[in-house]
Amino acid sequence: MYDEILLPVDGSDEAAATVSHVADLANWADATVRVLYVADTTRDSVTVIDGQVVDALVREGERAVESVAETVVSQGVDCQTDVLQGDPAPTIVEYAAEFGSDLIVTATRGREGLSRLGGSVSERVVRLSSVPVLTTRRESDERLVFPYEAVLVPTDGSEAARIAADHATSLAGALDATVHALSVVDDSVLGLDIRETTGADDEQTAREAVETVVDIAEANGVRDTVQAVKQGKPAEVIADYVETNGVDAVGMGTTGRRGTERILLGSVSEVTVRTAPVPVFTVGDGA
Repeated sequence: MYDEILLPVDGSDEAAATVSHVADLANWADATVRVLYVADTTRDSVTVIDGQVVDALVREGERAVESVAETVVSQGVDCQTDVLQGDPAPTIVEYAAEFGSDLIVTATRGREGLSRLGGSVSERVVRLSSVPVLTTRRESDERLVFPYEAVLVPTDGSEAARIAADHATSLAGALDATVHALSVVDDSVLGLDIRETTGADDEQTAREAVETVVDIAEANGVRDTVQAVKQGKPAEVIADYVETNGVDAVGMGTTGRRGTERILLGSVSEVTVRTAPVPVFTVGDGA
C-alpha cells in the first residue's frame, strides 16, 4: 500500500516512538523510508566554528537524520536521508511530491503545540499536503501499536470524508482490521427551536454518511464493520470513542461540509490531530 514513506524529523529524542512505529509500518508494507530534516531558514543559525562559517541547523540535521536512519535500518527497512534548507512545512510537502511519497509521518507536540516540527509545522503539513499524513503525538498517553486491529473513520458525508474513508479502509482491509464508521451530529451551535426542526434530518444525513463508509470498507475487503451515530461536539465524541472502543488509529478528511451543514470535519480534524491518543491519518481532497 505504501512504497515510499517520508519521515521529517527535528532532532528531538521525543519522537523515538514515532520512528519505531514508522519502521514497523514500513516493514509491513515493504516500503522505503526517507528521513528528512529541514533547516529552518527563518531562524538565524549561521555561526563560525574553527574559523569556518557553518550553518548550525544543517549540522544538527545531519546528526539527526543519521541517528534516525540507524534506527530504521536496524529494523530491516531501506532508508534514504536528506537535509534541506527552507520553510519547514512547505518544504516537506514539496519534497513529498517530488519523490512520490505515499505517506508523510509527523510527530506533533499535541496540546502544547509549538516546535519546529511539533504542533504548528505538523498542522501546516496536514493542511498543505495532497499526500496522506500520519500524525502521532509526543505525549505520555499516546498509544502506538502496529498492526492496527481497529480503525476509526469519522465522516460527515462530504467528498473529502469519502476520499479519506477509501484510504483508511484500504489500509484496514490489508490489515484485516475492524472499521468503525462514526458520524457526529453537532447541534451545539444551534438554538433549541432549530434543533427540534432539523434534528431528524441531521440524524438521517449522519446515518447515510456512515453507511457510505461501510460500503467503501466492504469494497476494500474489510470483513468487520461497526456503525455509530452520536450527538455532541465532534472532536470530543471522537476522542471518547477512541478511548471506549479500543481504537488503534483514526482516518479522516481535512475538510468537511460548509455553509449551513452541521456535521463538520475541517477544524475537527485539526483538533483530533492535537488530542487523539492514537495515530491519526489525514487525507486532503487531492490525495
